Amino acid sequence: MIELAKVVRELRRELTDAIEAAEDAKLRFELGPVELETAVTVEERGTATGEVRFWVVGLGAEAQTARTGVQRITLTLQPRVAGSDAIPWVSGEESALER
Repeated sequence: MIELAKVVRELRRELTDAIEAAEDAKLRFELGPVELETAVTVEERGTATGEVRFWVVGLGAEAQTARTGVQRITLTLQPRVAGSDAIPWVSGEESALER
């Protein structure tokens, strides 16, 4: 199992790589909503802060963690360029990241 935050971090890195890898491409794709569906378990720790963590369940681990309560969640993420409301492009235009 891995933390949900790590999954989102890796997704962000993969999307950034896709934008940068297409710098010389002539065909452009607007990056629309990204849906991430996964199975998670919830862990609540008995600390003073009452910390709750979400763990993503691997394909083979779902049966093993059934006793702890596996839930399916879907996150819909709206990618935006940092510091603006610009929608990123998986494209070759240098200015595409600045829109």
